[in-house]
Amino acid sequence: MNLHGVVVGAGSGQRFGGPKATAVLRGRPLWEWARDALIDGGAASVVLVGPMPGGMPGGERRRDSVLLGLSALPAGTTHVVIHDAARPVATASLTRAVVARLAIGDVAGVVPVVAVRDTIKRVEGELVVATVDRADLAAVQTPQAFLLEALLEAHRASDDDASDDASMIERTGGRIVSIPGEPSNLKITYPEDLAMAEALLR
Repeated sequence: MNLHGVVVGAGSGQRFGGPKATAVLRGRPLWEWARDALIDGGAASVVLVGPMPGGMPGGERRRDSVLLGLSALPAGTTHVVIHDAARPVATASLTRAVVARLAIGDVAGVVPVVAVRDTIKRVEGELVVATVDRADLAAVQTPQAFLLEALLEAHRASDDDASDDASMIERTGGRIVSIPGEPSNLKITYPEDLAMAEALLR
């Protein structure tokens, strides 16, 4: 396994009030936390996509930014682990776990998930129209690990947008499996989420 990583942080961060990748948590930018989770988890190197020192410019959509990162991976890369800069509390242990499951060799990708704890409603405007059965639902996190060729094939197969990389492989019929994620692995979306991350790190 020739494993390298991509940290994606090129979004505009409209709900956050600006780019999230360079926001500071405990004196360090979020992208550094994300990068270190990959390096300490076994990635030989990490490509940064977004407004970070040494980072490459991102694309219009998240999937475009990921593809740019994939194109910059070292020659000979066979497996890739992709992580959002906006998830700074993910641990190196989680990276090792998704990579270890991928290394078994029977799947195209591995994603960490946590159970949906809240009751889920389908809402149209302000009207509640249905309660969704959450028994088989899960919230998906990063880092996510993939066979590089399977992910590149998924990019070549369709130009449709995707909220995460695993869903692109799902469209092509590739096999994706889940492992337990980390409940503390929150995604920084709003400014107050930084305070939550700080509390979790304490």
